[in-house]
Amino acid sequence: MPKLNVLVIFQPDNYSLRILDAVKDVADFHISNQEDEVEKLAADAEVILYSGLTGKSVNFSKIWPHAHKVRWIHSLSAGVEKLLFPALIESDIPVTNARGVFKRSLAEFAVLGMLYHYKRVRRLVESQQAHKWDDFSTRFVRDRIMGVVGYGEIGRECAILAKGMGARIHAVRRNPERSKNDEVLDRIFPTDELGTMLAGVDVVLAAAPLTPETHHMLSDVQFAVMKQDAIVINVGRGPVIDEEALIRALQQKRIGGAALDVFEEEPLPPSSPLWDMENVLISPHCTDRTVDPDWLELSMQLFVANLQRYIAGEPLANIVDKKAGY
Repeated sequence: MPKLNVLVIFQPDNYSLRILDAVKDVADFHISNQEDEVEKLAADAEVILYSGLTGKSVNFSKIWPHAHKVRWIHSLSAGVEKLLFPALIESDIPVTNARGVFKRSLAEFAVLGMLYHYKRVRRLVESQQAHKWDDFSTRFVRDRIMGVVGYGEIGRECAILAKGMGARIHAVRRNPERSKNDEVLDRIFPTDELGTMLAGVDVVLAAAPLTPETHHMLSDVQFAVMKQDAIVINVGRGPVIDEEALIRALQQKRIGGAALDVFEEEPLPPSSPLWDMENVLISPHCTDRTVDPDWLELSMQLFVANLQRYIAGEPLANIVDKKAGY
């Protein structure tokens, strides 16, 4: 039986590629991130593994016309907004992603964001650096309400960890019925009641994928209804939050603070006011870049497991709803 032809659009020297050794007896891997070379390799590929996580990226829409034999595309990242384009969306070629791979590390950052503000960590560090015995009051996480915007794999994982610390969980999602019997949730709202949810929560956790519907889902109108001491945490996609509106809300003290792992423009420009705000915690989109286990190897392992399903004729895991965008 001939080996499966797999095109890997990734930097050829990346250490995580060693995970593919586990299936080299059933698949031939052709690896490149040079667009002209990828175009040639695409002609014979039955499976395409696409990575936009690190290294030079390739515009997949330019590769698509050459991929006449492709039967399945997998994304090493959970977000697929950079991969999808109209022709691919309308095709019958399935796309899968790394949904769920990075959820625990992102959830740990969400908890860190809560504790950073409630335990006043910046003041602790500054007092320690000044050798100053500066005792002050802090707040409990217990009985605070976290409102999750984007209650998917990541949002639910954040909710689980916060719930374990005694927080109550509210969430908004497009199809509330899917979470009707979810033991993690204390209350679920439909999307058109986002403002109602935001008005009653202490922590706003943004974990939504980036789609036309979620772009700037949190903007001036939404910040205006939040509690004055609300904490905004973003572990999803930067443009889900209108960054200029967030800056205005922070500067005018209409909300209490923020903890951000993602931004509208990355790297975050040195001129951004966010850098100098005492009530903002900034992570340079690296909170999911774990070691032991390694973040890229975790994602590659998920692909290998899915490849084994494909070869065995079994249903693929993590199929993306291309029209919905996630």
